[in-house]
Amino acid sequence: MDKILEAVVMSSYPNNVKQGLVRRVIEAAKQPMDSEQCWSMLELSTKLYLTGDTKYKREVGKEVLEVYGHYHPEEFEEFFNVRFLLSLLQEGYGPLGKRSHYILDYIQLGLQFVLESPSANSIFSLLRIEVLRKVCERPSPKQCAKISKLLTQHPQCIPTGKHQVLFCQQLIRCIGQFQCISEGEEDIMEFLEQVNKVSGLLQRIWRTQTSAILPSLKELFTIISSTEEQEAPSNALASVVQFVPLELMDGVIRNLTNDDSITDVQMMTAIGRMIDWVSWPLGKNIDKWIIALLKGLAAVKKFSILIEVTLSKIEKVFSKLLYPIVREGALSVLQYMLLSFQHSHEAFHLLLPHIPRLVASLKKEDSNSATSSLEQLSELIHCMFFRFSGFPDLYEPVLEAVKALPIPNEDRIKHLLGQNAWTSQKNELACFYPRLASKSETGKIGLINLGNTCYMNSIIQSLFMASDFRHSVLNLTEGNSQPLMTKLQWLFAFLEHSQRPAISPESFFSASWPPWFTPGAQQDCSEYLKYLLDRLHEEEKTGKRIYQKLKESSLMSQAMEHHYLNKTLIEKMFGGKMMTKIRCLKCLNVSSREEAFTDLSLAFPPLDRQMDESTSVLPVEEIGPQFIEHPENASQLRGSPWIQRRPLTTRDPAASQMPVETVGFQEPGEATNPLSDNAVVMDAAKDPLLAYREQACAPKDSRSVPDLINYFLSPERLTAENKYHCEKCASLQDAEKVAELTEGPHYLILTLLRFSFDPQTMKRKKILDNVSIPVVLKLPVLVTPEETEEVCQTGKDRAALESGFMSVVYDLCSVVVHSGISSESGHYYCYSRECTDTVPPGQPREGALKPACDKQLDFEIQWYLFNDTRVSFSSFESVSNVTSFFPKDTAYVLFYRQRPGRQSCPLHQALAEAGCLHGEPSLHKDLMEAISKDNILYLQEQEKEARNRAAYISALPKSPLWWRDFDRDKDDDSSSGGCGPATGGSGSGSFHGLVF
Repeated sequence: MDKILEAVVMSSYPNNVKQGLVRRVIEAAKQPMDSEQCWSMLELSTKLYLTGDTKYKREVGKEVLEVYGHYHPEEFEEFFNVRFLLSLLQEGYGPLGKRSHYILDYIQLGLQFVLESPSANSIFSLLRIEVLRKVCERPSPKQCAKISKLLTQHPQCIPTGKHQVLFCQQLIRCIGQFQCISEGEEDIMEFLEQVNKVSGLLQRIWRTQTSAILPSLKELFTIISSTEEQEAPSNALASVVQFVPLELMDGVIRNLTNDDSITDVQMMTAIGRMIDWVSWPLGKNIDKWIIALLKGLAAVKKFSILIEVTLSKIEKVFSKLLYPIVREGALSVLQYMLLSFQHSHEAFHLLLPHIPRLVASLKKEDSNSATSSLEQLSELIHCMFFRFSGFPDLYEPVLEAVKALPIPNEDRIKHLLGQNAWTSQKNELACFYPRLASKSETGKIGLINLGNTCYMNSIIQSLFMASDFRHSVLNLTEGNSQPLMTKLQWLFAFLEHSQRPAISPESFFSASWPPWFTPGAQQDCSEYLKYLLDRLHEEEKTGKRIYQKLKESSLMSQAMEHHYLNKTLIEKMFGGKMMTKIRCLKCLNVSSREEAFTDLSLAFPPLDRQMDESTSVLPVEEIGPQFIEHPENASQLRGSPWIQRRPLTTRDPAASQMPVETVGFQEPGEATNPLSDNAVVMDAAKDPLLAYREQACAPKDSRSVPDLINYFLSPERLTAENKYHCEKCASLQDAEKVAELTEGPHYLILTLLRFSFDPQTMKRKKILDNVSIPVVLKLPVLVTPEETEEVCQTGKDRAALESGFMSVVYDLCSVVVHSGISSESGHYYCYSRECTDTVPPGQPREGALKPACDKQLDFEIQWYLFNDTRVSFSSFESVSNVTSFFPKDTAYVLFYRQRPGRQSCPLHQALAEAGCLHGEPSLHKDLMEAISKDNILYLQEQEKEARNRAAYISALPKSPLWWRDFDRDKDDDSSSGGCGPATGGSGSGSFHGLVF
């Protein structure tokens, strides 16, 4: 009968004819037959099953085996013996080089017919040894899946005792070597199914023998932490972790993170490979294990590992949000990585270029998964905006992408940040400031944040960019009479000459820190600035004065020379004078008092005060009765003592007014009517810079810096509980108080009083109104009789003769921005540029220096954005628009530099000539040596860090380039149909990239 069956199977008859003949043979096999005939049929069916070259032949062999197993059990048991199975497992079946791949299937098929036989235990014992040997040989995923199928169906064959633990460990090592060679979707699905069968076997074993779990996990960690492997272990290992009971997580993580035998490199390698598992589509709870290990590392303060792994892996995790099948787990890991990385903006900034594209892809997908992910992503982004403010140029595209998505409230943001921080002790992360390989491309140097010291950093950078002040500080001779100024000189020198990308201001901070400030808490930068300038002023004034050599101008009178040389450096640079006058409204007596200032604190006008053109701009020469109420008798105007103090004896009451205003680019001395539309002498058709001038002017429905200055200079009614005690009347009387600027400072500092006390909440609240900032500002300064005579002689600025005031022009130098809603919190950063007097060589100097090119002074000078350690190029457009894009980011302290002109002539002349004669300030020997030594030390540190970093990076597991996912998504947009990641499908190319 075996010959007949073989002839039929090998014949060329049609399949339907063959099937009929085979059916007859099988039916005949159900009848009793002798042992020899049974053996012949069993040998033939075994041959067909194991070596058949077609599926049909293998199916015939299987049917015959099953019939003989059912109807001839004794002969089948005798044939399916231990020796035969051992030969199959160790030597294989078939010709050499073409061994059968179906031996395990064959054994699984035959086992069902010998389970009750006397030889069953011997067979099980043999298989327990042989399957262990097989997995030690690292079979292919397909063979491993067959072993798993066999052992799942016949658990009696699973190794026991110590062999069982060894079997689990070796099976995990097999999984670690699994690779899917094909990129076809069907092959990938088959591969995933094979991995699932293998990991399912481990789950079955662990359920019955929990003692095998920990040794298995130890082997798993050994595999993923190995730095000697040529090839990274397979991501299929993720399928193992998903079956580990979560109740074991805390103990496992605690043991790992406290094991001193595990090196940092091994731990970093392991966690890096685990993070790669987020791309495994069948994994459950993978994100929980990754986050638990990250938290465990934070608990034992392994911050360097966390930083390295986060920066190297966060972009890849982010890219997996494109795929719905792994999105949930990837988003969980991303949230923890970002929310815990709070010491630096580096991790978040790595994602900025890719966020708009991902948001667009998720919106296009339009699924419940995408919608939920967008909302969570928006919450995450706003948390990062809150934590790392001060990067408006970088954040603008991201803000535009998420503008339509929900915005979390501040309490929610603080909760998320507080819940996920690595540590509550900020000083533990002080040494992990953002790593900068080299100086910013701007050539400028940043300042390290010492823990909520951005208020100081922004002020120091603003003072440093005030070039006249910087040069003066650097030119100071060596001495011990001004210790704080000396520390500032050293700090400026390092900012000027260091090779470091950022330096620590710790020494200066400890010396200049106001004693009432709370350590580690956010402070008011304006308060710090006032304290600092006052300390520097008092130190020079009361101690031994620093010798400062400035070439004396031949035009400087002896009185003027005495006036300037006897001022402190702070007075020369930032000092101005103001006259405060109070007029009794009953007797019209005026009392006056002149006082010095280093900044003007500008309050916001009440909401009911309309800052329109007819009333908001203060006509300073018409100060009299126009202040509060128009007098019933207009003749009071001419007889008012407010007018009699003017240098003119008679005047036209309709004389031109002198308001605070923004100006365009006219030559100094050109007469204009500041209230007319021609106040800026420029033809828009002739000069494209007119667009920038328009940006500098406030829209009609918003406030501007000139509005606030005019409000500051406007009269104040002293009445009711605030009445004035008039000495002439000898009683309390209603009065008017007004302030007039009598001397404009070289650097004008304006503080916008944005913080006010709210009695309801008992906290200081912030005024978030947008205030437009002019790049050029005209400030009215009172003209003395001596100055009036000088103006008459020169024939310039005759407007001063009519108004009693001169316009002093200022250029915007720095803007300190506060980001936040409270003075006790938030973040400070600043925009700055260097405004200097540009005089071409050989140009004759007349009475007043004149900029070589006003347009260059105003717009061609580069703006910079200083945000602690980060320095970047910026623009005046960014300065103007920052509050429009980021409502909590508002200008707070402004620095303006006075242009060369009448009032500033002696100081400008001295500074300019000193600069021409001496060039860049020459530093004293000790300071130059300190900088040189530190630069050498920095280079040595860089070399050492490069070596250490190379060792760390080489330990990181190599994985496919993360940006492949984004590039592929971009390509999918242009294809028709398909199943790319944006549509939630699994096209063959994208799916392979996802898993591997």
